[in-house]
Amino acid sequence: MRFPNQRLAQLFDVLQNETLPQDELARRFAVSTRTVRTDITALNEILAEHGAHLVLNRGEGYQLNILDPVRYGQLLQSSPAHLRIPRTSAERVHYLLTRFLTSAFSLKLEDLADEWFVSRATLQSDMAEVREWLNRYQLAIETKPRYGMKLFGSEVAIRTCLTDLLYQIAQESNESPLLNLEALNSGMLVTLEPLLQQCFTRFNIRMTDEAELWLRLYCAVAVRRISEGYPLSDFSAEEVDDDARDAARHIINFMRPIAGKVISTSEEAWLRLNIAARRVQEIAPSAINADDGDSLVDYILNYINTHYNFNLQNDPQLRADLLTHIKTMITRVRYQINIPNPLLTNIKQHYPMAYDVTLAAVSSWGKYTPYVINENEIGFLVLHIGVGLERHYNVGYQRHPRVLLVCDTGNSTVRMIQAMLLRRYPQVVVKNSISLREYEERASIDEDFVISTARLSEKDKPVVVMSPFPTDYQLEQIGKLVLVDRTKPYMLEKFFDQQHFCIIDQPMDRSALFQKLCDRLEQEGFVDATFYPSVEEREAIVSTMLGEGIALPHSLGLLAKKTVVYTVLAPQGIAWGEETAYVIFLLAISKTEYEEAMAIYDLFVTFMRERAMTRLRDSQDFASFKAVAMDCLSRL
Repeated sequence: MRFPNQRLAQLFDVLQNETLPQDELARRFAVSTRTVRTDITALNEILAEHGAHLVLNRGEGYQLNILDPVRYGQLLQSSPAHLRIPRTSAERVHYLLTRFLTSAFSLKLEDLADEWFVSRATLQSDMAEVREWLNRYQLAIETKPRYGMKLFGSEVAIRTCLTDLLYQIAQESNESPLLNLEALNSGMLVTLEPLLQQCFTRFNIRMTDEAELWLRLYCAVAVRRISEGYPLSDFSAEEVDDDARDAARHIINFMRPIAGKVISTSEEAWLRLNIAARRVQEIAPSAINADDGDSLVDYILNYINTHYNFNLQNDPQLRADLLTHIKTMITRVRYQINIPNPLLTNIKQHYPMAYDVTLAAVSSWGKYTPYVINENEIGFLVLHIGVGLERHYNVGYQRHPRVLLVCDTGNSTVRMIQAMLLRRYPQVVVKNSISLREYEERASIDEDFVISTARLSEKDKPVVVMSPFPTDYQLEQIGKLVLVDRTKPYMLEKFFDQQHFCIIDQPMDRSALFQKLCDRLEQEGFVDATFYPSVEEREAIVSTMLGEGIALPHSLGLLAKKTVVYTVLAPQGIAWGEETAYVIFLLAISKTEYEEAMAIYDLFVTFMRERAMTRLRDSQDFASFKAVAMDCLSRL
């Protein structure tokens, strides 16, 4: 069955497995509810020929109704007919990158424009993003008159760039022609999947689903590059664990007949290094032997205790989780292996307190080490620190319903989901967390219900699908199975007041704003002279923009004598790096009231979830601001 556009194909895929209301569909596809209704009508016209129809059940949503099981079964068995022509700018960028990364010859935009039925000017516009993407990997495109454009760079960079690109595409759609026809040899991913799984099982190497997918994509890329005469050469790395070395050798042995060429020792060294960098280590501290990891964990936990008054040093679970992650992280930063963190933006918005604490600790440690730890790696560390803060500074709830968590995207994600569930639904007890394969092997489910990060077939208990940072709809589905304790909005009464509220309607830069607010707080005795320089230093490390036009400037550490939030509304906006802030909350938090700090951050997360920036910005005075804030909290 051929769909007129990709959104209809995705809509059909979603509604095959779930009954969803139009509001949730509109949120997922970033369209209006009117567009959803139009798409449903178009989809029903297509499905009419295949014995199926989408029906709207009031109170539940759109549900797939199968009228002719025979014709519908034939539809599911038939392979989808993909159009190998990119239709959107994003698709064209992906296709252009694939062509440059896999072509042995120069490419001309005129030829591609004719092939894809677009103008050369359109492709020229897309090339800006293509060059930006390639520049991250130190790859460059050179243009020669009459010959066209050709990619230049190291073989390691080309393979890494192509694998990262295909990984991103696979996350969006595993049936993309780029995966099956354009970039990789046909059927290669299917061939490699059982071979890699058997290899990792044989050598006791645990991989997350994402890490296994990345390595499978890399092996498929390597097979093509080797077979086309582009071997990896002149690469060497220090020795890794015996099981990672043996696994790499085993994989190389079964890649040889597939590639049809001799495979060099450099290929094995690079594969060995990536297996070591992406594997999931055992959680037991006794299984970890990394001096650098120990020193970094000690430094981070000591810094957090000294500067933020959160004592996490005696948490064996947190220490074990951090050591588990940092051992492989140090291998990655040493060899500049970058693992993308697709949840980074969400981590900043949903764990702002933990992000600030971790960023300050890692930035301070970075002054004494040659390693450069990027934001993606910091984001992974934040998940562990955030869980530790949740475990020790947000406790006291009774937990009743037993839940089975099905998630195979890594230990840090599991911990994060558990913490988020307990924060939103404190009654919940996560009895166990297992992978997708372990779930399918189970004959029955003992827990009360299942929460999964991917769609599952129900066994004998209800299944709720939940993304790592869930939508409101997903949380409502969980809420139907547990009683929800709602947090009272006492933070507004305690930390926000008329005296520390102002509206700025004239142009002002960020530093001038900081100076004005900090001077005022210093005159009132809330902070001392060290506060303003610390606010500037924190802003210089990474922008404190939370998102949606909301910024949270603050100091490095808890430097205030008394906790207060200075609220600033800027209807004209204040330049905040590359973004613009309209609602600014300057946080001055003291060590004597540090436990309330997490509650204050939760308030700002609520503003984000409620998309309340515009309403807050347009408030005319403190009373109207407080009314909007209370309205947001009342819907928690």
